[in-house]
Amino acid sequence: MTRTALVCGAGGFIGSHLVTALKAQGFRVRGADLKHPEFGETDADDFILGDLRDQSVVAQVIDQPFDEIYQLAADMGGAGFVFVGQNDADIMHNSAAININVLSACLNTGNRRIFYSSSACIYPQENQQDPDNPNCVEHSAYPANPDSDYGWEKLFSERLYQAFQRNHGFECRIARYHNIFGPLGTWQGGREKAPAALCRKIAMADQDGTIDIWGDGRQTRSFLYVDECVEGTIRLMRSEVVEPVNIGSDELISISDLAVMIAKLAGKRITHRYIDGPEGVRGRVSDNRMIAQRLGWAPAARLQDGLRPTYDWIAAQVADGGGDAA
Repeated sequence: MTRTALVCGAGGFIGSHLVTALKAQGFRVRGADLKHPEFGETDADDFILGDLRDQSVVAQVIDQPFDEIYQLAADMGGAGFVFVGQNDADIMHNSAAININVLSACLNTGNRRIFYSSSACIYPQENQQDPDNPNCVEHSAYPANPDSDYGWEKLFSERLYQAFQRNHGFECRIARYHNIFGPLGTWQGGREKAPAALCRKIAMADQDGTIDIWGDGRQTRSFLYVDECVEGTIRLMRSEVVEPVNIGSDELISISDLAVMIAKLAGKRITHRYIDGPEGVRGRVSDNRMIAQRLGWAPAARLQDGLRPTYDWIAAQVADGGGDAA
């Protein structure tokens, strides 16, 4: 019998890749989102276009039993969206409303197994001030003090899923994603994350050009290629791990060094100009000890291996005339 899956947020970057992976495994997949994937056709068998903040839309989306439900839909973006202070109410209200609606519909239809995509932004900001030694081990999430309202909403929703797990017999799987990147992701417009933004800037720069970098460039992060994110997501969904776990790379790199790495891939000599801009915490890296112990798997691909296809794809978008945004 054909297995069925639902991907909420299937029009987004990770969601669209997840749909493709589930189809390759023989699932019949329903996708749901406000929009279709921006950079290609969806591989979903059926796709419901609608606003998951609307209970009637969610009732239409979750109208039957599914073997697996993946909830990735959220109002989110990179530092230029999350840390500017102008989007906090929308981020908290929209994402919380989606999660409440999805869980309510699952409760009404007997669906109990669900994956929720949380974020590394839930970790306390005071544990991430040393760019060389950030602490993002799972149990360090409390006492809670995220650096943004985006992180607070994610932490609230983690607790919401865990409460449904305790009180209603749900089987929830929660991943704290760390900076996922790759082809087909947002690369301009303000919601893009650092790898995509730097790829765009370098693709648009002259051979000996200059690019702007927010802050001093010494802030550090880890970045996970989307294929490994999807693999970890599916592995976690089918595991018996009930606690939230990190899904991310443990390869720490400064933003300046990330720009240097991309410039080498592009074959360009790029100068950095450091300017004021939203930065977030000084350091963040995935602690993969728990996922390796509990799943017997952890991401292992090198950052450079994922940057090559990502840069090539973004450079092609720029060459096709899509690179007007600075």
